[in-house]
Amino acid sequence: ERVSPLKVQFLTNHLILASINKFGQLHFQDISTGEMVGHHRTGLGHCDVMKVNPFNSVIGLGHTCGKVTMWNPNNGTPLVKMLCHHGPVSSIAFHRGGHLMATAGVDRKIKLWDLRKFEVLRTYSGHAKTMDFSQKGLLALAGGSLVQVWRDEAGNQDYRFYMKHRMVKGFQVGDLLFQPYEDVLGLGHSMGISSILVPGSGEPNFDTFVANPFETTRQQREREVHQLLDKLQPEMIMLNPTKIGSVKRKRKGSDNGFNKQELEAEMAEAVADAKSMRRSKKTKGRSKPSKVEKKKKEAISEAKRPFLEKQIEEERSKKQKIEKKQMDLPVALQRFVRK
Repeated sequence: ERVSPLKVQFLTNHLILASINKFGQLHFQDISTGEMVGHHRTGLGHCDVMKVNPFNSVIGLGHTCGKVTMWNPNNGTPLVKMLCHHGPVSSIAFHRGGHLMATAGVDRKIKLWDLRKFEVLRTYSGHAKTMDFSQKGLLALAGGSLVQVWRDEAGNQDYRFYMKHRMVKGFQVGDLLFQPYEDVLGLGHSMGISSILVPGSGEPNFDTFVANPFETTRQQREREVHQLLDKLQPEMIMLNPTKIGSVKRKRKGSDNGFNKQELEAEMAEAVADAKSMRRSKKTKGRSKPSKVEKKKKEAISEAKRPFLEKQIEEERSKKQKIEKKQMDLPVALQRFVRK
């Protein structure tokens, strides 16, 4: 099903391989079972910029229209759609903490974004074809034969120049990536692969139960088995993974823990899921457009039913409370009760 993939990313905690092809089709495949867990059309044309957020495993895509979209396998529509540049997006990178994103565009702008508010923090002049954040927060970017490393010295997301490296003979850098737990930056260029030292980029302290750079063959096999046993489901990929396992708090001004705005938002989400649901093809005329449209309407009505029933129940209980108040008052004062 994967036709002409341009970029691939691996979701380590979920054992899912994500890819985007030249037609703008995004695929999610579980490599442990071989099952295709998601297949979405971005609707924004050719796309060759793709990165995974290590904090929540959400896939970020940079498009030629200047937009950055974020996807998971469960929704047929993007979780977030941001207009980041006035031209095509050339590269994106996510910080290890998950709340900072760097984007570069053909308009020669490099921007840092706060993913909690989806607002731009800093804007720099320059061009980068590829970018990457290290474990300690250093930002490496490359354009042409020049590689630069920026560092946030003050801790306020104000990145300044730290190091630079120019490739010999004008080799063009195509991609770069920091090596985990090492002060090494790997470079892929027009004549092969090179590596340079970047002091302070790798995490010096590591947990052997999470990642062990010095593991033996036996430890590697045990880690792979544990990784399969601890695999997270695709449904757990969301923008804020800290919500998993939390308790939904009761809102003020609501007797049963939810209000009208929440109900409308949940109903809209359920309707969107029903519309984007993939349906298996049937034979003997059961896959005609009229039949498919009828099935889609039935799925939408079924998704709306519990929310509509909840609204009717709320209105009924509210009416009963008003009637009870009227019965407690004298007849002469019942006409002053607020309806």
